Amino acid sequence: MSTPGRVVTDSMIGLKMPDYSRITPRVATVLGHNPSPFTGPGTNTYIVGTSKRPLLLDTGQGVAIYADLLEAALKELSGSIELERIVLTHAHVDHLGGVRQVIERFGELEVLKMPWEGHDAPAGAISAIGDDAVVQTEGATLRAVFTPGHSPDHLCYYLEEECALFTGDVVLGAGTTVIPDDTGDLGEYMDSLRRLLALDLETIYPAHGPVIRNPKEKIGDYIAHRELRERQVLEALAQSAGPLEAMAIVKKIYVDVPEYLHLAAASSVRSHLRKLEREGRVVEHEKRWSVS
Repeated sequence: MSTPGRVVTDSMIGLKMPDYSRITPRVATVLGHNPSPFTGPGTNTYIVGTSKRPLLLDTGQGVAIYADLLEAALKELSGSIELERIVLTHAHVDHLGGVRQVIERFGELEVLKMPWEGHDAPAGAISAIGDDAVVQTEGATLRAVFTPGHSPDHLCYYLEEECALFTGDVVLGAGTTVIPDDTGDLGEYMDSLRRLLALDLETIYPAHGPVIRNPKEKIGDYIAHRELRERQVLEALAQSAGPLEAMAIVKKIYVDVPEYLHLAAASSVRSHLRKLEREGRVVEHEKRWSVS
């Protein structure tokens, strides 16, 4: 097998992000302060709109300091301490875990998201939205784009006034997205990326990492990276003397990834294997895989 490589070469390891900042007249960001190997410096939450009661897009994980930072950001960047509504990309805890904390600080707020049965409870009562739903506030029009794969309820939001996209965890400002093998679907994720590639885009506002100013190139790199990983998985299996477990494949192809991330890499490898199995290209027996 050729030396394993990758298309997306940047990383969130050691990345620093500001506590809050104004990006454009209608978009500001507040850091969730929930750093980890998978969230980088933390979740980017976004203040969206030009009024003194803007929208809040995602809420972080519920870290105590976040409510204070959000209030300080609203005062400095919007001239108030009010919010109109909360809009969520998906139900992973680092995105909706702060909902109740925000409501406790800022009062009752409508929470909009695509439902995912059994996973929405931390957000309390939600108002269900889906693909192509329009969420408006002063100065901003958000159109929901259904993008399953990382999670089955994932919505990105297209900001019509800026030809910009809030991508949640579908496209990150650095590194690549983990596709959970239990609740994710790599085939759907690839379809979602191709759907985003067809949009008129100038900017991506990701949930982790810096703003992306070359959106078409970044999405293209994400597609190419997954296609490369798929080829590497198939090569590893084809050149093995026998069936391989997912972690054995990780050891062969994730040579540039720190070992503490190998469990997450194994989840993505299993997602590749499930996709290949559905396509009839690999077979699984007792958690070991071989080429069909």
